[in-house]
Amino acid sequence: MQGLGNHLILWIDLIDFRKSYSWSFSAHCSRRIFSRIAYHSVVVPSLANLRVSNRHYAVKTRKPSKNDAQNKTVESQQKKKRNQPPLPREPTDDVYLTWCYQRPVYEAEAAIDLLKKYQQLDFASPNQHVYANITLDMAMDKKKTVEQFVGTLLLPYRFTDDTHKVLVFTENAEEVTLAKEHGAALAGGMELIKPILDGEIQADFYVAVPTMVSKLTALRSMLKRKFPKAKNGSLSYDIPQMLHFFQVCHEYAVEKENSIKSPIATLDMPNDQIVANLDALIKDVCKYKPLSYGPFVTSLVMQSSTSEGLDVQFDRFLPEGAVKEKVKEEKVEEKEKDEDSDEDEEGKIREAK
Repeated sequence: MQGLGNHLILWIDLIDFRKSYSWSFSAHCSRRIFSRIAYHSVVVPSLANLRVSNRHYAVKTRKPSKNDAQNKTVESQQKKKRNQPPLPREPTDDVYLTWCYQRPVYEAEAAIDLLKKYQQLDFASPNQHVYANITLDMAMDKKKTVEQFVGTLLLPYRFTDDTHKVLVFTENAEEVTLAKEHGAALAGGMELIKPILDGEIQADFYVAVPTMVSKLTALRSMLKRKFPKAKNGSLSYDIPQMLHFFQVCHEYAVEKENSIKSPIATLDMPNDQIVANLDALIKDVCKYKPLSYGPFVTSLVMQSSTSEGLDVQFDRFLPEGAVKEKVKEEKVEEKEKDEDSDEDEEGKIREAK
């Protein structure tokens, strides 16, 4: 019995030793083993809730273009202008903020009288130039516009004594003498091409007879808009008529894409002469755009060399067809405004409901 008891005691001691050893081993190794499991565990996503499309290819996203952004900004600006109430025309006090009221629009004669008053108050020169600032609508179709151009015309009343230097291209000896008799600065044929290319000869206008056009191709890139053309009257057999026109003509050009700033008279001229020159200029400008595309002139500002600009009513200077087209456009704009106001009212009613 004693031997059995000793064996049992040894067996119990052995079991206790194994338990203590296992606990100590787990205590020492838990940090390493469980830390590795924690930091290197892999998460497998569940694909049960994902929606799989029927397409077997990726859809190409459309990138917004610059034109889309510009169209959106233009449309938003137009809507803001339509929804804004118009500014009052005349101020009620002597002191007021100009941007809170509409700019006054004068008749041409009233604007000229104001310019002459400004000249007296400023003690400026009475023979200073009167300028016409014309803004144009160059659009024709959605993608087509009027190209920038240079125009020439004979004003009813000249305001300067200067004459232009005109060069005539012709190989006929009789036509050369005829051109010099009528005031041509130079007249000749192929011998003038090289000095012009070298910059030794310069002129304000170049005219030619039709037989010389094919021989002047070397000058086309240099002369550009001054190259002789039948469209502007610088290509003809009537040399005296061309010289008479281009020596005293008035030239104007489109600048900054859609604006013309041109002197039309001097301030010491009578009002009726200044108005006649203005009428001739606007009518000549309107020739460069067909009336079927709407009015060409959108605004007119008159000013002198030392004064501010004055808005001028220009409808009476437009051709008859242009006035009719302008009335049609105004009716269309009124309809669009009414439609926009109706849409705004419907939206407000829906929001109220």
